[in-house]
Order: sequence, then C-alpha cells, then structure tokens
Amino acid sequence: MRFISTRGGIAPIQFKEAVLMGLATDGGLLLPESLPVLPETTLAGWLAMAKAKQLSYQQLAFEIMRLFITDIPADELRRLVDRSYATFAHPAITPLVAVADLHILELFHGPTLAFKDVALQFLGNVFEYILKESGGRMNILGATSGDTGSAAIYGVRGKEGISIFILHPHKRVSPIQELQMTTVLDDNVFNLAIRGTFDDGQTIVKQIFNDIAFKDAYQLGAINSINWARILAQVVYYVYAWLQVAATTGATEVDFAVPTGNFGDIFAGFVAKRLLAGNRLRTLILATNENDLLTRFVNQGDYSLGTVVPTTSPSMDIQVASNFERFLYYLYNEDPQRVSQAMADFAKSGRLTFDAAEQEKIRAVFVAKRVSQLETEETIRAVDASCRYVLDPHTAVGVNAAQALRTPGVPVVCLATAHPAKFGSAVEAAIGRSLALPAALADLAGRPSRCEIVAADTAIVKNFVVGHAR
Repeated sequence: MRFISTRGGIAPIQFKEAVLMGLATDGGLLLPESLPVLPETTLAGWLAMAKAKQLSYQQLAFEIMRLFITDIPADELRRLVDRSYATFAHPAITPLVAVADLHILELFHGPTLAFKDVALQFLGNVFEYILKESGGRMNILGATSGDTGSAAIYGVRGKEGISIFILHPHKRVSPIQELQMTTVLDDNVFNLAIRGTFDDGQTIVKQIFNDIAFKDAYQLGAINSINWARILAQVVYYVYAWLQVAATTGATEVDFAVPTGNFGDIFAGFVAKRLLAGNRLRTLILATNENDLLTRFVNQGDYSLGTVVPTTSPSMDIQVASNFERFLYYLYNEDPQRVSQAMADFAKSGRLTFDAAEQEKIRAVFVAKRVSQLETEETIRAVDASCRYVLDPHTAVGVNAAQALRTPGVPVVCLATAHPAKFGSAVEAAIGRSLALPAALADLAGRPSRCEIVAADTAIVKNFVVGHAR
C-alpha cells in the first residue's frame, strides 16, 4: 500500500514515510492510492467471531491496519497494536453501551479519557518504532482544541528521540484539558498557550509545515489528524462497532452519529463505510455545535468561514476543518488538480460552494444538524433523567443530532468522545449535581504545571521550537 497527496504533488510513498511526513510536502493531505474493500468472506468470518465473542479489539485493529501498512512486519505491527491498547482501562477498549434505544460507543477509556487516545497511543508507538529503526530524532508540532494535545503528550512523553510542542488556545479549553497538558513535566514536553483560537494555532502549524526547509532542518512530525495514521486507527472502532451491533441485533445496516469540528473522526467513518462496502455503514450523522461550518456544507453546499463562537463543547469550536480536503478529494472524483485549485480558491476567498450534483453526492453519505448550547444542555439533562447515563457536551451534541435525524428501524451508534468529568462545570450545570472525578483526573489541580503563553504568531512559535528542539 502506497500513499499519495490530495494535491498530486508527490510521488507515492510507503506508510512509514507517510507517518513521518505528516502533511504532504505539496501542502496536501496524504491518502492511500486506493481504498481497499473487505471481502465478503472476511466480513462473514469476523461477524461469526463477534457473535461468539471471540474477536478482540486488538485482533481487529491488527487485521484492518495491515491492509494499509505493508512496510512494517506483521509480528512487529501486532506488538505495536498490543502495546498501544494495553494502556486502556476497559478490556473491550471501545465498549458499546445501550442507552435507551441508542448504542453509545465509549471511546474514552484511554489514559487521557478522550477518543484521541485510540489513535495517539498507536501513533506514539509507531513514531518510536520508526525512529529506533532509523536512529533518527523527531520534534512533534501540533495544535489542539482540547483533547488532542493531552492525548499526544501522553502518547510520547518520555519517549527517546522525540520532543513535542503543543499549541492550545489560551483559556479556550476546559480547565481539566489545560491541566492534563500542562502538568506533564517530562523534559521532552513543551506547552504553548497562544492568544487566539484553535484555528489560529492550526494555521500556524500548517504554515510551519509548509516551510519545507524548516520542517526538514528540525525534523518536524505531525500528530494532528492531518497525519494519516490517526485516521487509520480511528477507522477500526467503526468496524468494531458495526460488528458488535450486527452480532447482537442481526441488523445489517447501521448509522453512526459523530460530533465533529475538524472532520477527522467522521472522515474515518467515511473510510470505514468504503471498507465495509454496500450500505452496512449506512449514514453518517454529522453533528456540530454553533460553529456550524460542516453542517452548512452538508445542508446547503456552503463551506465558508465564520467567527469562532466559544461553547461548552470547546473541542468543536472550529471554523476550518483540517480533514475536509480529504473528503473533497473523493467528492471531486480523485482529481488532485481540482482539489489543489479549490484549496487555493478557499485560501483567497474563505468560501467554497458546491453544485446540485455535488450536494447530492454529499447527502448520499451525510446528514447534518447544528446543535445549540441550550439543546446540548437539555440533552445531557434528559438522558441523565431517563437513563442515569451522563454525557459529556460533545457526545450530547451527537446524541441530539441522532435523535433528530435517525431513520426508524435502523440502529444508531453514537460516538462518546470524552469522559463527562473532563467538562464538569457544563455537565453539572445540566444535571444539577457534581461528578466524581476519575482517578486520572482527581489530583490534577494540585500538581505543578509548566506552560508558555505566547502571541498567535508563526515566527514566535518557530523561534520557540528553534530554542528547544532536539
């Protein structure tokens, strides 16, 4: 399996090179040359194993990943997978929980209690494996709207040959999200709070990665969802959830509700839909908060910049979706020249529009809903009152959209992206009681912390990397 850029400006490369490259050197995003389709016999075998409760998450992850990773020996890949998920607190890794007539896919049992752990524990181990093999070093640079930063830090803290620089928007993440990042004091971890938004941080990261001479000189690596390995790791839990629902209900078609701001998690669902073929993964219910760029894209064919609105679901307070370009590649029939032109146009005008035929293709995959903060709070309160199950605000956005847009008779899996205690004040305001903090969060406030507050300026961030890089 080889990987290409959405903009067509690089020769095909193998997985290990794609992981180290992160953002393609032509400014595009990396994708497989072709997306595989699972043979019917393979799916039937996995489904039989799921029914017999003989298919572990780790085993499925290995089988799916090796379709895309052909330059790491199978036994090494299996060890990387096993090591990555040994850090999770639940034996099922991503368990399904029945909540009324919905299936909640709990993705928050990793070390930082957020779905980003599923990918970033794997990516951290892959980075370490490749660097040990080559004797190289890496300086990881990333921006976070909340959970990516802590998950990435926990994925590489203390790892030999790696330093990590994480940008987060100053005082625009939850207090616990901030503490999860800034209380990690390993010598290879650097936190930068920028005076701006997540979009400002993401722009800085992309500008630095597009400076190829600087990127090469400081051996920069990417941990944001621009790195293909993150998308790949997230594909696994869609297939895992489909198998579990199909095994327990007999359903052959399943919908998925996904709270999203950066389009990475839901793009992994799109890849899983192609992998499963047919209508097994039927519809992706795209849920946004009041930062509704992606909802407008699906419902109106309008992908245009807006002003970031702070909400109680801060990880989705985004107006430029970093992974959108990957879907655009398939929407434009895998035409890299058209993608490149579209992204150049967007950089100038801040807007893309889509004709009726393109909108029809979009809506063959997605339905979408914008969920207000009031609706989010009401959803948390209602689910707690009826089921005694507590949702975090991001998950509540997805559940609200699922309740509004689901098709009768079709099972719906709602992705639970974070533990509710990570957003305690918002959750407690909704349900009227305090939440007990999990052990991983209980003593954060008392730990020493370290963070630099800087302007949202590319040159300042570059200079910081120069002064602290390995």
